[in-house]
This record gives sequence, C-alpha cells and structure tokens, in this order.
Amino acid sequence: MSTARAARRILIRLGAMAAAGTLLAACGSGSTGAQDSNGKVTLTVDLFGTFGFKEAGLYKEYEKSHPNVTIKQTDTQEEKNYWKALQTRLAGGGGLADVQGIEIGRIASVAQRQSDKFEDLNQYGAGKLKANFTDSKWGAATTKSGQVMGLGTDNGPGAICYRTDLLKKAGLPTDREELAKKWSTWDGYLDLGKQYMKNAPAKTAWIDSIRSIYTNVAGQYKERYYDSSGKLIYQDSPAVKEAWDLSVKADRAGVSAELAQWTPPWNQAFAAGSFATLPCPAWMLGYIKGQAGDAGKGKWDIAKMPGVPGNWGGSYLSIPKAAKHKKEAYELIEWLTAPEQQAKLFTEIGNFPSSVPAIAKVADTKDPYFSGAPIGKIFGDAAKQAPVQVLGVNDQDIQEQITAGLFEIEKKGTSPDTAWKHAEKGIENAIG
Repeated sequence: MSTARAARRILIRLGAMAAAGTLLAACGSGSTGAQDSNGKVTLTVDLFGTFGFKEAGLYKEYEKSHPNVTIKQTDTQEEKNYWKALQTRLAGGGGLADVQGIEIGRIASVAQRQSDKFEDLNQYGAGKLKANFTDSKWGAATTKSGQVMGLGTDNGPGAICYRTDLLKKAGLPTDREELAKKWSTWDGYLDLGKQYMKNAPAKTAWIDSIRSIYTNVAGQYKERYYDSSGKLIYQDSPAVKEAWDLSVKADRAGVSAELAQWTPPWNQAFAAGSFATLPCPAWMLGYIKGQAGDAGKGKWDIAKMPGVPGNWGGSYLSIPKAAKHKKEAYELIEWLTAPEQQAKLFTEIGNFPSSVPAIAKVADTKDPYFSGAPIGKIFGDAAKQAPVQVLGVNDQDIQEQITAGLFEIEKKGTSPDTAWKHAEKGIENAIG
C-alpha cells in the first residue's frame, strides 16, 4: 500500500517471555513453533500504517478461538522507514517479528532478491489457497521456482473521496454521479478544481497535494517503471510522463493545499476540512475516518475516479526465516487473509479484498460514514477494470524519488526540469 498508510507509533519490537522469565531479544531463535514454559505463544506482527486487523477486532477474535495465542502488533509511520529498518534486520538476522508486512511495491524485491530471507509458505500448505486470490495478487508473491513469499491482504482500487459540504459552499454539485461525469478525465478534474478555488471556503484547497495526482494517474497503467521483461523504463514511460505532467499542471493551477502526506499537518487537515477532494484507494477510507473522526460522518462521499480505473497499494503478510513461531505465524496469516476476514475488513475499515470469494461477498456494501456511498460497487468495478500492473524490484524506490521531485516543485518552487533531474539522480543513488 505505498503504501503509504496511516501510522501510529515508531517501530518497537516486543519479545516473548522465556522459560526462566527473562525477556528475550526480539531476534528469536529461528525455531518453528517454540512455546513459552506455560504453553502460551506470543506472536509478534510488525506492520506499517494501518492494516486494520486490530481496528476491526480480528486479533481479539483470533485470540478468543486460540486461547494459547497472544498477538502483539507494532507499527511504523511511513512505509519507507519501515522498509529501511526491515532491510537492516534481515541483513543481521535479528530483530524480526514472526509476521512482517510487505508493501505491494516491495513484493517483487522479496520474490526476486530476498527469497532466502523468508519462508516458502508452500511448506505450510499455502498452495491450496491459490484459488482464493486474484491471479495478479498471487503471482506477484510467487518466485520463478514456485515459492510463495507472502499471502495477500488487500488491493487498492481507486476513487475520489470528497467533502460534500465544501463543494456545496463553493457552488459545485455534490451528487456522485454528476461529479463522475464532470471529472471523467483528469483535465476535467483540474478544471473543476479551478472553479472550486474561485469560491472556495477560507483556508481550503481542491486537493491535498499534487503527489496524490501523480500516484493515482501512474497507477492507471500496466507498465510504469519496468516493462514486462523486467527492463527499467521510467525515463520513457508514458505512465510517468502523463502523471508528472498532470501533477505539474495542478501545481500551476494553484489547486493544491501543498500538504506532505502522512505528516501531522496532513492528518490534522482531515479534521479541519482543508481540502475538498482526495484521490483515494479503498484502504484510505479507514484512514479518513480515523483522522476526520465522528464530526466528518456524512460530510464525505465517494465518486468514480477520472480516467480508467487504477490501483494504488495493497500488501502481503510474510514470515521471515528468523521468526520464532513459524507454524503459528502461518496459521495466523492464513486466517487473517481468508475470505471471511477480508470481507469483514472491507465492511468495517474499507480495505478492499484481494480474495475472490470476499470480493463477491462485499458487492452490495454501502458506507454510512461516506453518505451511504455504494463502496462495494464503486471499488468492485474499479478492481475489475484496473490493469494488472507490472511490478519491478525497485518500484517503491523509484516512486519515492519521483514524488520527492514533485515535493520540490510544490513546496520549494523548483522548476519541473530541475526537479526531474534531481529525481533521476535520487533513483540512481537508490537503486544503484
């Protein structure tokens, strides 16, 4: 997701109680299914942002049916910080949780370069689950030799979330069908943004950041940074060119609140009503609810995204070879990613399923927080039509450097040409 998801606290690693009662280091012994002296197992789950398991009560439900298991989850705010810490721990073999979350933009790296660091889930019976997942979700986590490196959680089909109260004050329509027609293209979306800014309520903008446009436009293409052969193509990619040019156009139009995503000011802007629209993958719904709070209920709605449907984000659950409780960890992630749990996560949090049976289960779901929007249909249609993206080993690194270039344009006034050169240099340094 890059994901980028919500965050709550810095990375903290919790150990399990040893037989002598002393606190073990977080690295674990690498043994399979080891238990504490009292027969109880403490499973550690290390994630970035909000996967929704805790918020939807899934951990408590699992612990109730597995009284010998206690689940301890830790989080980090930004996925890039999480990934950096994970790489350090993988290199050293210590400090790893029983379950590690993997952003979709990193899964190719895990499958192609780090399969020796993670468990092949086939040895625990994962092969029987293949039919539960979409082909793209399953395939992305599978190595050429057939090893399965993770089980998929959600997908990130996109839409536009918007504040009906702000649009109404600016004299714009608020009906989701009418808006979808007016912003059927990204140029139409920006034109409507210009109209909004002419009569915008004080201290509000049309969109949170031009980087939101880049990420979602790029997500509407099959090939972005790599082609299907694995060749790096970002410098000549039509996806990158269109996404970059539209983002620059949005900056010049003056429709952005210029907020850095996943920062405290951005979080506060949800409650303050600082922007009227937000390109939002399904998993963003839970984030909006958490930041806007009860006061935002009924003020938000959702409409179809401009252009063709796209995808932003989605994650996996993997088990490091250094995990302490491998068997129990697999049983947990199999349960968490099962159709019933994926369906519950969508109805309660907004994370759209990657499970085929779960997608069918949520087709008629509506969300009262978002003015009764038919989220099952909106995101379901988007998921069906979104391209199966080609994922490369450095997808996330490349995207981070390009969006950093857009940050320069938006916040520092750097020219687009100079910002692009900086992005290219950053990519070169990031991927070697």
